[in-house]
Amino acid sequence: MPVIHHLSPHETLTARLRAAGCVFAEDEARLLIDAAPTPAALEGMASRRVAGLPLEHILGWAEFCGLRVAVDTGVFVPRRRTEFLVREAAALLDAWRMVPGAGRPAPVVIDLCCGSGAVGAALAALAGPAELHCAIELHCADIDPTAVACARTNVLPLGGEVHEGDLYAALPAGLRGRVRLLAVNAPYVPSADIETMPQEARLHEPRACLDGGADGLEVQRRVAAGARQWLVPGGHVLIETSRRQAAQTAGIFRRHGLAARVLRSEELGATVVAGALVPSG
Repeated sequence: MPVIHHLSPHETLTARLRAAGCVFAEDEARLLIDAAPTPAALEGMASRRVAGLPLEHILGWAEFCGLRVAVDTGVFVPRRRTEFLVREAAALLDAWRMVPGAGRPAPVVIDLCCGSGAVGAALAALAGPAELHCAIELHCADIDPTAVACARTNVLPLGGEVHEGDLYAALPAGLRGRVRLLAVNAPYVPSADIETMPQEARLHEPRACLDGGADGLEVQRRVAAGARQWLVPGGHVLIETSRRQAAQTAGIFRRHGLAARVLRSEELGATVVAGALVPSG
């Protein structure tokens, strides 16, 4: 007599998710099962995932740099490749701290186009508790009110502030000329390429978080144009971009008076351009 193998709930859900095109179906099934308080709730969550809703919007959080970052529906989901931006930003802050200067105030760090505030939250967590000398003065900014509300959930408990507005217009005027580090994950997908993106991104994340204009670099140009007014001499702006756009991004930085270099992580498939405001003299 043949042995009948009954699939476990995890195996059943994994097969369902895989059939819907979920690349990491096994891991996603486990997360959904762990998060669902009842079988009915699990069915609702699974149905939404099969329909294309991002997993992070269903769970209400995303794992990023070892943190569980709250991500509300309609808010840009932080990508793992952006952990490279955090890594490079943290390295610059560590290098600055190694320079002698007893009694210096905490470095001002801006997470511009912050979305959920994941980048700022990760940098604050790496810097340590606010009472330590190595802490940062963190400000995050986004033009989308939904993103701002979400970012406050993630950033305020870490001692940061979140501002609503269009790029630098959102920031307190008192930060002008005081910023040690600008970390920016601005949209850089060319408008014509949006329709080629995965359904969960193009249908469930705000287009403004993805669309960088005709060549993908419109927001980057605006960031570069204003950076010098906000950076302290020796300060940096780091911006995520693509491998094929990196040379153009670096050129934009240089045209606005910033020394630029391209950084690349093959492990994460990530590209970052770092611009520095070189002190005069």
